[in-house]
Amino acid sequence: MKKSDFDFDLPHELIAQTPLAERSASRMLLLDVAAGRRQDRMFRELPGFLQPGDLLVFNDTRVLPARLYGRKESGGAVEILIERVTGAHEATVQLGVSKKPKEGARIELADGSHALVLGRDESFFRLHFEAPEPLEKLLLKLGEMPLPPYIERHADAADLERYQTVYAREPGAVAAPTAGLHFDEPLLAALRERGVNFGYVTLHVGAGTFQPVRVEDISGHHMHSEWLNVGAGLVEQIHRTRAAGGRVVAVGTTVVRALESATVDGELRPFAGETQIFIFPGYRITSIDGLITNFHLPQSTLLMLVSALAGREFMLDAYRHAVEQRYRFFSYGDAMLILPQGG
Repeated sequence: MKKSDFDFDLPHELIAQTPLAERSASRMLLLDVAAGRRQDRMFRELPGFLQPGDLLVFNDTRVLPARLYGRKESGGAVEILIERVTGAHEATVQLGVSKKPKEGARIELADGSHALVLGRDESFFRLHFEAPEPLEKLLLKLGEMPLPPYIERHADAADLERYQTVYAREPGAVAAPTAGLHFDEPLLAALRERGVNFGYVTLHVGAGTFQPVRVEDISGHHMHSEWLNVGAGLVEQIHRTRAAGGRVVAVGTTVVRALESATVDGELRPFAGETQIFIFPGYRITSIDGLITNFHLPQSTLLMLVSALAGREFMLDAYRHAVEQRYRFFSYGDAMLILPQGG
C-alpha cells in the first residue's frame, strides 16, 4: 500500500491547541464497523456502550517533562528532547540546534550543570548528564512537558496535569497515550459501577511516534523502538474476560501495539521488552474487540493501524465526517470508539 492512500484534508484550525476544561467533555465518534454505521456522541456516554464484564485495557505509562533548554559552549541555543532515559544519567535525545554538536561537546543547562555528547545513533544523540541527581529528578526540576510538534505553543503549568492520564504511574514516556486523556475520576467511577473491569499495560511512548513515514511504499517503513510490559496478570484477565463472553477494549493504539507484540502464533503471552511492530491493512488484529482512540495525522502509522482494524475506506470516510462535523483533532482533540463487531 502507498503512504498517499492514507491522506485526507484537515483544516489547520481543527488541530486542538489546548485541552477542554473537563476531560470527559470531549465528543466521541462511535463506529459500528460490522453495520457500517457511525454516531456522533459524547465521551462521557462511554459506559452506555460497554457491558458488565467488558475489560478496558489502559497504558499506565507516565510522561516525563522531557524537553530541556541549554546552550552550546559557543553560546548557541539548544533544545533537548529526551527520546529515552537509558541510565541514571544518560539518555537518547533529539537536539534542536543550528549546527549539530560533535562527540565530546558539552551543553550547559539552566541550572549550570552540563550534558556531555557521547555520540550519535542515526538522527538521535546520546548524552551523559553531569548532575548530582538522577536524570528523572533533573527533568522534574528543569524539564518542560513535551507537547507534540503540532501544538504551536510552549507548555504551561496546566499541561503538567492535562498532558498526563489520571492513572499514569510508570515514568518513562515522552509522549502521552492520548486516548486516555479523556478519562477523569467521575467517568472511571461510572465505568466501575457499570461493571466494566480495568487492566493495564505499560508502553513508554517515544518521540519517534511523531516521525513521518518517508517512503511511499509503506512496507519499507521502519518503526521506532519502544519498551513495553504485558504482565501475566493482565494476560489472565484477558483470558477470563473472553471466556466469560466479555470484550477487550483497548484505550489507545499503544495498547494495541503492546498486546499484538505479546501475541505469538495467535496466543497472548506475558512479554516485556522492545517492540517495533508496524500494523497496517492486511495485518489481522486479534488481541482486542474494540478500540478507543483519538484522530490521527494524515499518512501516519497510527491512521494505518486503525485502518487495519476498521478498513481503510470506512476509516477515511469517518475522518471526512469528523472534519465536516468540526471534531477536534490529535492529542488534545476528540475521540472515537471503534467496535469491529458492533455494540
